[in-house]
Amino acid sequence: MTTEIFRKEAYAKSCNATVTAIDDRGFQVDQTVFYPAGGGQPGDTGICRTDGGEFEITNTFKDPETSEHIHVLAEASDTIAVGDTITLELDWQRRHKLMRMHSCLHMLCAVIPASVTGGSIQEDRGRLDFNLPETVDKLQITEQLNQLIKADHTMELSWITDEELAANPELVRTMSAPPPTGTGTVRLVNFEGVDCQPCGGTHVASTAEIGPVIVKKIEKKGKLNRRITVVFDQ
Repeated sequence: MTTEIFRKEAYAKSCNATVTAIDDRGFQVDQTVFYPAGGGQPGDTGICRTDGGEFEITNTFKDPETSEHIHVLAEASDTIAVGDTITLELDWQRRHKLMRMHSCLHMLCAVIPASVTGGSIQEDRGRLDFNLPETVDKLQITEQLNQLIKADHTMELSWITDEELAANPELVRTMSAPPPTGTGTVRLVNFEGVDCQPCGGTHVASTAEIGPVIVKKIEKKGKLNRRITVVFDQ
């Protein structure tokens, strides 16, 4: 199993690691700062440095059957071998944008009192689908989001047991991507006084770091489905 440093330390930009496996999917290591695609958040990209040179990592994902944490190289390399000590370095500018937008979508959950049926996160935008019978006002939601962001609510991580989560189902906001259980503990992302829910993604330390945003559009995707797209206000 790969130790996922980012679960507790989202601001870790690089780490040394030992290569534990290589196949046609990519390579695995004993520990990593690279987030694997999941929960609507894309997999991290960046650089792998070895004695044989520098190699581009174009994606990171978890095998759905084995849960192996795979780092995908732009081109296969014969110079990386099992047992090698390497340095992994994130494309931090991209990752930080994803962190900001992911945290922004948690603020959107706080503004919209409805369950989430889907969503996705990109560098410059994010969207959530809400189980809503009626539309909402773009300008009003934009104003409410920016008020929460400017208030500089701090984020804290905590862990609860699977049993505690089962006893508190109201913590789960996303119907389409339920939090992973079965390992004994579930991570909670808590923006103090605003939003607390199970989440495995990477987040900023406080809402002020998100920066100003704009609700770009609100679409009707079904009788009980409203898609809200948010972008950074550059």
